[in-house]
Amino acid sequence: MSLFKSASTVSLLTLVSRITGLVRELLMASTFGASAMTDAFNVAFRIPNLFRRLFAEGAFSQAFVPVLAASHASEGEAATRLLIDRVATLLTWVLLLTCVIGVAAAPLLVWLMASGLKQEPRGFEAAVFMTRWMFPYIGFMSLVALSSGVLNTWRRFAVPAATPVLLNLAMIAAAWLGAPWFKAQGIEPIYAMGAGVMLGGLLQLAVQAPALLKIGMLPRVGLRWTAIRTAWADPGAQNIARLMVPALLGVSVAQISLLINTQIASHLTPGSVSWLTYADRLMEFPTALLGVAIGVVLMPQLAAARAAGDSGKYSAMLDWGLRIVVLLAVPSAVALLTFSQPLVATLYHYGAFTDRDVQQTTTALMGYGAGLVGLVAIKVLAPGFYASQDIRTPVRIAVAVLVITQLLNLVLVPLLQHAGLALAIGIGALINALWLLLGLLKRGSYKPAPGWGIFALQVLAASALLAVFLMWAAQAVGWTALRAESFKRIGLLVLVLCASVAIYFGAIWAAGLKVQKLMRR
Repeated sequence: MSLFKSASTVSLLTLVSRITGLVRELLMASTFGASAMTDAFNVAFRIPNLFRRLFAEGAFSQAFVPVLAASHASEGEAATRLLIDRVATLLTWVLLLTCVIGVAAAPLLVWLMASGLKQEPRGFEAAVFMTRWMFPYIGFMSLVALSSGVLNTWRRFAVPAATPVLLNLAMIAAAWLGAPWFKAQGIEPIYAMGAGVMLGGLLQLAVQAPALLKIGMLPRVGLRWTAIRTAWADPGAQNIARLMVPALLGVSVAQISLLINTQIASHLTPGSVSWLTYADRLMEFPTALLGVAIGVVLMPQLAAARAAGDSGKYSAMLDWGLRIVVLLAVPSAVALLTFSQPLVATLYHYGAFTDRDVQQTTTALMGYGAGLVGLVAIKVLAPGFYASQDIRTPVRIAVAVLVITQLLNLVLVPLLQHAGLALAIGIGALINALWLLLGLLKRGSYKPAPGWGIFALQVLAASALLAVFLMWAAQAVGWTALRAESFKRIGLLVLVLCASVAIYFGAIWAAGLKVQKLMRR
């Protein structure tokens, strides 16, 4: 399967995931609005997600996938299966210990994440309660990450890409059916969302087993102390642990930034955490459809090319990934900067979600949108380092960017409140991506193919034309005024988006860019 077909498969299934995720957020927004209790849920959900990024798609995946791909390419399936068994054994026991500690330390974790919730004691108590119930979610998702790493290395991309849909469906059922039932029983309705999270995590782990059995790689977890000692003595497992040390620091930097931003937001106007969360959910569309999809496909292929010593193929894959990022992320960023309010109004402006919530979420989305190209490019550039088992360089860059981001917060938050937090993240992402790119160029790992100058001009010219159209469309319709005519508003949004695609790709074609040729390359 070609890189483009693989990326298209991941992107299509990710689109389904993001659509169901958007339905989930729409239901949450209309059912609960933006309040101290929704802030409590968002904080409680962020805590297991923070640890998930340490043990799952963060440090663990960055260390595990390159070692697994190298083992598969050079040592064969038998040795690789043994490595998977031993890594699964170690990971399972570490997760059990982490979950026990996390449940016990929930009050401290909530205070560290968002001490400002104490402005509303009821909200702080709810966050502690939901954190305790949802903390084991990290165990499910970390084992899902191990399974996904195995399946992606075997080029079985469909199941890992489709898995998040199950979480969204479980949370949709929780908001649609669970919340009214909880309310009828005299229980706080937002607690239904915690039950939905746990059900979703269990379902995501369960669907991995058949796919792993099909390729003969279902992990066998050792339950005895001797199995744990044998697993730790494995050179491959030790190599993963060694690589995880700098990776943990790198992921911790990102999570420290999230922790600081959540703390700051919790001390701003009540609802600020929720406004940022709703905007972030919309940002997941382009970042996941473009950056995550390409990064997931490129990582094992880059690692295999590096293990085989094929520097030409390695550089060509990076070049292809970056061109796809520019082709698709630049117009997406233009759309977020010029058309945010219609998007937010059409998707969220129902039930308890007010006109003020629309405006506040819009400003946050525009802040994130300013850095979209950087956020997506990082997903392609960072694997360029990870595939060479160089995790230290991206970590050093991430630490420096964290400092820069917090300095930006000092200036932007007093001026823009919660939107300043989003803008600081966007600017930091652009700096991070540029730094990674310069690093790959300096070491000679990436050598740009000819034609970048003309390609960039073609994309910028088409994006400028798109910006003019979207600014007109944003002003020509009273998007918030159409709250009572939801189908009309949705229809207008679909028309504008379809016209935007036609305008952009029509302009690209007129400028002489052969999109099909680029995709096939």
